[in-house]
Amino acid sequence: MPDTGDTRIKLGLEDNLAIITIARPEKLNALDYEMVQALERAAHLVDAMDAVRCCIITGEGEKSFCAGGDIEAWSKWSPENFGLAWVRHGHRAFDALARLRVPLIAALNGHTLGGGLELAACADFRVAEPPVKFGLPETGLGIIPGWSGTQRAVRRFGPQTVRRMALLGEVFTAGEALGLGIVDAVAAKGESLAAAKHMAAKLALRGPLATAITKMLINAAEGEDVERALEALAGLAVADGNELKTGVAAFREKRKPEFK
Repeated sequence: MPDTGDTRIKLGLEDNLAIITIARPEKLNALDYEMVQALERAAHLVDAMDAVRCCIITGEGEKSFCAGGDIEAWSKWSPENFGLAWVRHGHRAFDALARLRVPLIAALNGHTLGGGLELAACADFRVAEPPVKFGLPETGLGIIPGWSGTQRAVRRFGPQTVRRMALLGEVFTAGEALGLGIVDAVAAKGESLAAAKHMAAKLALRGPLATAITKMLINAAEGEDVERALEALAGLAVADGNELKTGVAAFREKRKPEFK
């Protein structure tokens, strides 16, 4: 099993499928700073595995997919460190997951609230179970959704749905979330991971390069990592021609290139 640097963030492999599991059920899979860093490492490990065609993220236990940031952890930080470290590093980790080259599926086995919903928003697809509830309760605690709950979540779920959760404090059931487009499917209780694996098997049948580029373009259309998408696609186009070979050959032979 690849090492993420924290035993509470597990990264497993099943053939061409990577599975990230948040393993802190006694704390409802709430994230502390070390776990946030481990999530970012897990994303980079998955991106480096050429054989991986899809990734699933889920939580351990039945009560919670992820309860977001551990209040006991972040409430002790100074305002400066809260903004410059906790929020910033959370964004880095979540951005790394949202921008994986392979599709990411969130298997939502339990309640998905606050930072947990922001984490689920990083996924390309979300599969929930009937007991799961969704919400952004931060303003009720005198804090704001800090891991892109007002940004990526708005792009993925729509501004009015986010307003209802973040401003009014509405909590949605899995069925309601399906109707609102927060989730893509509702599986039977205890079957979210199996349903996610079934979806991953379908994704693995499709062209890997075409899938990666299409995901990148859709992300860019949402305003997600536009600059990298443009330069990556431009780089692919140039690298596939003769100019790169001509330039590299000339560099190695210490002469001026003759481009045609």
